[in-house]
Amino acid sequence: MKRLPILRVLVSAAVACATLLVAAAQPALACTGIRLIAGDGAVVHARTLEFAIDLQSELVMVPRGYSRTGATPDGAPGLKWVSKYASVGMNGVGLPVLFDGLNEKGLAAGIFYFPTSAGYMPYATADADSTLAPWELVSWMLENFASVAEVRADIAAVTVPAVVFGPWGFAPEVHYIVHDASGASLVIEYVDGALKLHDAPLGVMTNSPAYDWHMANLRNYVNFSVNNAPPVQVGPVTLRPFGQGSGMLGLPGDFTPPSRFVRAVAFSQSVPPSATGDEAVIEAFHILNQFDIPKGAAREREKDAHGNVVADYTIWTSAADLKALRYYFRTYDNSAIRVADLMAMDLDAKDPVRISIAGPEVIQSVTP
Repeated sequence: MKRLPILRVLVSAAVACATLLVAAAQPALACTGIRLIAGDGAVVHARTLEFAIDLQSELVMVPRGYSRTGATPDGAPGLKWVSKYASVGMNGVGLPVLFDGLNEKGLAAGIFYFPTSAGYMPYATADADSTLAPWELVSWMLENFASVAEVRADIAAVTVPAVVFGPWGFAPEVHYIVHDASGASLVIEYVDGALKLHDAPLGVMTNSPAYDWHMANLRNYVNFSVNNAPPVQVGPVTLRPFGQGSGMLGLPGDFTPPSRFVRAVAFSQSVPPSATGDEAVIEAFHILNQFDIPKGAAREREKDAHGNVVADYTIWTSAADLKALRYYFRTYDNSAIRVADLMAMDLDAKDPVRISIAGPEVIQSVTP
């Protein structure tokens, strides 16, 4: 593991901001998140991360005692805090903040893209001391809170406005899901300038529209069943299903956020309960196989300014065991599941520790 000195963190962050903006100019991330609860009480938060270009994510461990200052729309210093809890998860393009991760108390959180739907809070200079940029909220939650209840109690105290990244002139549009070791889940959205909180009893998350719309949309699929459909008598003709899976005939199979939300509910709720957290992690990866987007399958009609096809693909998939405090992941280039054990790391390290997730697929020969 390689430590990231403070000066290097700051330089990397500056470069990363510009790179992130290039990415944000691309079409929406098609991220999908689920939650599983095992028989031994383990809670697993799992998700995919899609984007049109490689975000150069790294695995990052943020130690206790790490000082932060939030960003504001006018460049004034924002909310200041010192991390109370250590956390581990994925960043993007060198930023010293987590896009997805868990902390030492079993709280997990993730950013999901929210295009055309996000409407951040208004900002005034007097709000600077309580202000965070949208991409900083996950780190703030993981470094300060131990449960969903604590997040719910304090989230209204922070101001999350549309912080613009330099010359690009816009703020990334995102919303969030938070889970804890008790199985509680909370969706956090900023819509029409106001904070919106939604309990998430099914633990599922995708993108736009707003979360309450997705939950209402599930009513369009009340006829779906995990069981095969029975034969239907049509006059003198008996119509029988062709084979397995007829109970979910018509399940939407495209990559749009509403369709992925419906499928994520169907698959996460139909899977038999796992006995242990280890089994639930593997089950989560199997479920998320259904949401893996290969390059080119979800693309814009127009090419970018350089003539390149703009297409989302699944950069990485992760699963966080909130009981064992382990963070698992695989990448587009390497489908092997790798793991970081948070409690085996130096939680009081001086600086964040980052670990490369780059590398090719390793194909094992079994030829005698």
